[in-house]
Amino acid sequence: MSFVAIYTVGRLKHPYEHPASREFFEVGYGVMRQASRSGQLIEEFSSHGVPFPEEVIKGEGFPILTLTVWKSLQSLYRFTYSGLHKQALRDRNKWIEFHQEKQPTYVVWWTEKVPDVSWEEAFKRYKYYLQHGPTPFAFDFKHTFDEGGGPLDHGDG
Repeated sequence: MSFVAIYTVGRLKHPYEHPASREFFEVGYGVMRQASRSGQLIEEFSSHGVPFPEEVIKGEGFPILTLTVWKSLQSLYRFTYSGLHKQALRDRNKWIEFHQEKQPTYVVWWTEKVPDVSWEEAFKRYKYYLQHGPTPFAFDFKHTFDEGGGPLDHGDG
């Protein structure tokens, strides 16, 4: 059985202790509680103490990273575009810097084993995605692949 991992990267408009950033984190905690209760989230990795790669450090704003593993691509997609997360996406301009370079804000990949997912692996997949675009190794919701590397119908993510 395969699982799907997603790494997200963004930049807060304000320092971490700013009221707007604190609101972002409060909303984020609610989103993650909902993810946990969904029964589809397998693991959430803490970014505390993780050395950020160069592409995260450079630029405006204050970096925020997430790394999670899900039971399926469909469950991840459904969660992303529903409930509290959907509302947070709508409100993101209150908290998150607009990417002037139009950098991707996430990358998705398949994994056979949850222990194979790590921050190092996430950074490697993201860098690969930046260099090569979506492939079975690292992709986005607009260009998805199945566990075997075949392209999926993009009608429903």
